[in-house]
Amino acid sequence: MTPYRTSPPPRREGRRGSPPRRRPPVDRAPRPAPRTVRRVPRQLSRRRAGDPRRRVVALLLILAVAFAALVVRLVQVQAIEADRYAAFGESQRVRRIDLPAARGTIFDRNLHPLALSVPQQTIWANPRLVSDPLAEAARLAPVLDKETAEVQEMLTRDSSFVYLARKVPDRVADEVKSLELDGIYTLEEPKRFLPSKSLAAPVIGQVGLDNDGLSGLESRYEEQLAGRPGWRIVERDQGGREITGGVRQHVPSARGDDLVLTLDRSIQYETERALAESVTTNNAKGGMAVVMDSKTGEVLAMANLVAGEEDGPPQPAVSNRAVTAVFEPGSVNKLITVAGAIEEGVIGAEDKLGVPDTIRVGNHTFSEHDPHPTVSWSITDIVANSSNVGAIMIGQKLGKERLDAYLRAFGLGEKTALNLPGESRGLLLDPDKWWTTSMGTTPIGQGLAVTAVQMLAAYNTVANGGLYVAPKLVKATVDTDGDSHPTPPSETRRVISERTAAALVPMLVEVVTRGTGELAAIDGYSVAGKTGTARKPAENVRGYKAGAYVSSFAGFVPAEDPRLSAIVILDEPTPIYGGIVAAPVFAQVANYALRELRIPPPVPRDQVVKPSRSGRARMAP
Repeated sequence: MTPYRTSPPPRREGRRGSPPRRRPPVDRAPRPAPRTVRRVPRQLSRRRAGDPRRRVVALLLILAVAFAALVVRLVQVQAIEADRYAAFGESQRVRRIDLPAARGTIFDRNLHPLALSVPQQTIWANPRLVSDPLAEAARLAPVLDKETAEVQEMLTRDSSFVYLARKVPDRVADEVKSLELDGIYTLEEPKRFLPSKSLAAPVIGQVGLDNDGLSGLESRYEEQLAGRPGWRIVERDQGGREITGGVRQHVPSARGDDLVLTLDRSIQYETERALAESVTTNNAKGGMAVVMDSKTGEVLAMANLVAGEEDGPPQPAVSNRAVTAVFEPGSVNKLITVAGAIEEGVIGAEDKLGVPDTIRVGNHTFSEHDPHPTVSWSITDIVANSSNVGAIMIGQKLGKERLDAYLRAFGLGEKTALNLPGESRGLLLDPDKWWTTSMGTTPIGQGLAVTAVQMLAAYNTVANGGLYVAPKLVKATVDTDGDSHPTPPSETRRVISERTAAALVPMLVEVVTRGTGELAAIDGYSVAGKTGTARKPAENVRGYKAGAYVSSFAGFVPAEDPRLSAIVILDEPTPIYGGIVAAPVFAQVANYALRELRIPPPVPRDQVVKPSRSGRARMAP
């Protein structure tokens, strides 16, 4: 039987026997040639990938490197840089607190305190222990007289020590303590006080907040007065609390040495009082006055005042103007001109000169204060009447080289032995630089500038018989053991002979008895001195200030045996004459000092008691 056959399935396109289906051409990179791959046996490949020995070796190498690095670091920290890291760690825990030293006391010659240090409380905070800065600031601000925001800023600083208020009164410190605030503490610091208030304040000087001398004697003797600061070391934790059993060291501060001045508190007070009265009465801008022991050069009083504001009383000057401020001396300088001429023999004390009322020097005509015809005046007359023309004539006889030499020999143009801060040398031109008119101005005290102490020392030279005695302000120092160390005596030098000095004294006495200085007279005592009225140079421009004068009087008492020398200077007084405004102050101050020091009037020669041949006392003829 023929098997049943079905018809064959239909053919699909794309198979054999049918035309192929075309595809769009595709850009392809040429295939790389087949590489010959070397196959590793499967057993060897498994052994290398899982070899534990290689991993152990690698781990050991890593550990060895890490251990070596650790060892190197330990050696660096514990051996090479051990001190630095120990110090760093200690600085985070250990704090050093400086303990200021109390300054030595400044006494007057009779051991009355003029400046002393008194313990005061300082308020400070540790912000790290402050629990509520805003609340604490609100309570502290009114007590400390500060703004709340200011105190809050202090209490939020990144520090463990902040000053809130230094050296406050005990009342304020007690009130702060009563608040019992977290992180608020007090410590003791010395504060400078002047028991006599402003008495001699410009001479004593000022002290800063950190107890260091800023001016005057406080600065000049800083090394002796300052003392040695101490310190305290405490160890604190991270929160700022002291660690119990931690590091504690304490080195107390050492108090400074005391100064005993030559100033006399009573004479200083009377000098300032009399000077202040004259400044007020004569509408002056200010004044200076210095009183000196003629024999020793010790300064007994040194006053520096300026006029008060809005008709207030005169006040102490900011600086010690008696050594820092300069002025043209005017007629008080005539003493040096006459002294040099007598010493050099170009004139005699008994000589007379025909003195006109004007004289021409260079391109300027110099005149007298009061016009007069040409008169025959003795040297004493020239000094007593403060003759400008007569002094210029004497200066011309002496010559500029010798005149300059005597000005410097009397101490002008150089600092005094006081050597105080800001002390001026004065202004004294070299003779080679003199103007054509300098031979007229210099003999009468114009064209040069001096300090009050310089001019006083010049007059004191005549009082000492021609021997210059250097001024001094410090009598002794007293150490912490109470031992006193006197300062050396003032240096001296011969300027003029005793004979010349003796010839000058009667001339200066005549100034007070019948000349321009009559208001300097003191009952029972003979006074020697000279007045001065000098024009005041203008500021920042050449020439003189219109209507402005510096008036002065310098002298010594008793004239026969001088014990006190003094100078008084007023700045722009009205009236302008030194014999009217300065001489009375000299008389008041000198009279008080003579009584205070118990200096009796000299015994007149006709009452000197001399022993007779029989041994009994008899009156000298």
